[in-house]
Parts: sequence; C-alpha cells; structure tokens
Amino acid sequence: MTDSLTEMQSTNVTRFVLHPYRSLTPRGFTILMTVLGLVSFTIGMVFLFIGAWPVFGFFGLDVALIYYAFKRNYRSGRLYEMVTLSPELLKLTRIHPSGRCEEFDFNPYWARVRVSIDHPDGRTSMRLIAQGKEVLFGQFLTDDERRNFADALTGALVTTRGSLF
Repeated sequence: MTDSLTEMQSTNVTRFVLHPYRSLTPRGFTILMTVLGLVSFTIGMVFLFIGAWPVFGFFGLDVALIYYAFKRNYRSGRLYEMVTLSPELLKLTRIHPSGRCEEFDFNPYWARVRVSIDHPDGRTSMRLIAQGKEVLFGQFLTDDERRNFADALTGALVTTRGSLF
C-alpha cells in the first residue's frame, strides 16, 4: 500500500519554465536586416557616386554593428529557468546561454516565494527562500510577471503541501 502511495506522489509533479521575452522573431530579424542592408547599400551607393566613398563603408559598419547587437541579444535570450515542484522536492534549474546549468534544491514544505521592491523606482525582485537559503530568480521577467508567477508558485506550493498529508 505504501508503494502505490509513493508512486502516486512521485507522479504529482508541477513544472514551470521561465523564458525571457523577445519581441522580434527570427523571421522578423531576417526581414529587418534585409531591409536595413538594402537601404544602407542604396544610400551608400549614392554617396559613393558623388565621391564621398568613406560614407559607403560607414553604412556597412552600421549594419554590421546592428547585426552584432541583435545576435548578442538573442544569445542572452537563450537563458531560461525551470522550476520543478513535487511533494518531495522543489528544484530551481537555471540554464545559462553558454549551456552551464545551476541547480538549487529546496524542501517544498519550508520553501517560500518572496517578491520585494528593491529599487527606488518600484522595480521588484523574486526570491525562493527556505532553511537559510535564498536564491534570486526570474530577473528577466517584468514586475507584473514576477507577481503573477509568485502567486502561481505559492498556490502550487500550498497544493503540494496539502497532498503530503
């Protein structure tokens, strides 16, 4: 009888995945860079024909710098965090753009989610707190998303704690 109870508890897993928001899709990025490249090339050719040939190079440099900035932005967008909640364990896994993985384990009975206002402009931060450990997470979320996620995770924790008894 205890084996079936353990099996039922182990299948009761809740998983949340947090991704940073990127407003420009990869297809939109391709379109933007194509249009920007064509416009810069066209205007650069005009300057080349009137004898201001260095301007042509600067137009190319502008496009290259914008491309580089977007690629860096998309690379940082590969960061994500996964919160896995079961009756036995609350695990926060942070996957960095480089592929490096950080894991933080908490006892779900003791874990608390805290959203606090840390900045003078009213911006918030979100932390998981349990048994002397405190981990900052969800830094790429907006303030409203942090509050909503904290409410959802707190509700899931309450539900999970109730399933222990």
